[in-house]
Amino acid sequence: MQSAIRGDPEAALLWVSKSQRHLADAVAERGFAVSQKLVGRLLRRLGFSLQANCKTREGTSHPDRNAQFEYINAEVKTFQASGEPAISVDTKKKELVGDFKNAGRELRRKGDPEPVRIHDFAIPLGKVAPYGIYDLADNSGWVNVGIDHDTGAFAVESIRRWWQELGRSRYPAAQRLLITADCGGSNGNRVRLWKRELQILADETGLAITVAHLPPGTSKWNRIEHRLFAFITQNWRGKPLLTHEVIVQLIASTTTKTGLTVQCRLDCNKYAKGIKISDEEMAKLNITRADFHGDWNYTIKPRRSNE
Repeated sequence: MQSAIRGDPEAALLWVSKSQRHLADAVAERGFAVSQKLVGRLLRRLGFSLQANCKTREGTSHPDRNAQFEYINAEVKTFQASGEPAISVDTKKKELVGDFKNAGRELRRKGDPEPVRIHDFAIPLGKVAPYGIYDLADNSGWVNVGIDHDTGAFAVESIRRWWQELGRSRYPAAQRLLITADCGGSNGNRVRLWKRELQILADETGLAITVAHLPPGTSKWNRIEHRLFAFITQNWRGKPLLTHEVIVQLIASTTTKTGLTVQCRLDCNKYAKGIKISDEEMAKLNITRADFHGDWNYTIKPRRSNE
């Protein structure tokens, strides 16, 4: 049981499964006749059992990780205390649209499972990219279901739609907006298109938009993950995502006992990839970086009309 690596390092096959059958064969090669069942009993007696991989290694954490979390929490409390909106944003995993297998199970009559495709090859309906906005104070979610590329422009358009349909009526006196987001993806702290589009949104709404990014490698701590996305996944488990309309309905029907409500819209716009933002465009942004980790924490204020 100490090692299952066999043979020449240059050989094509290096890994041999530690199954009971293989172990029984290995013991037989040493002159002992044992059955697979006996191997199983001996393994249990020795404290062995089948173990799946466990996701526990996070890699090297940033030395300021805890300090950044404390900074984000303080910012959220400050905004909420003054009645200003604070949201958590992210893109949910892309999903295939069509009669494909969806993880999980749902109640149906015995022997009558939902028939789906054997292979997960994309069909003309393609994939969707659900971009979510979770209102930290209101316990409500907004999901913009995109059918094109997940870009910085798509991310900001999702926030724009949330503000137009929910945010400005919920916070009529708002002058500032706090966004907590991951360090990577379409809303990453190094994405120039994300910052330029936020500047356009700030100019349109008159809001000073403050962004606080989670430290690298901590995306699972983003509140939207366990306050919104987890319940969406639970709500549509075992249900094939047949059409765009089905996806929108399943997301919008997500609720919890603690009062979570979700609204969802389909975004049919096209978002081009590979848009380059020049240094000149970046220089025109009205951006102020925080004293603590200005690469993670910054505020984009509206530009004056003559700019």
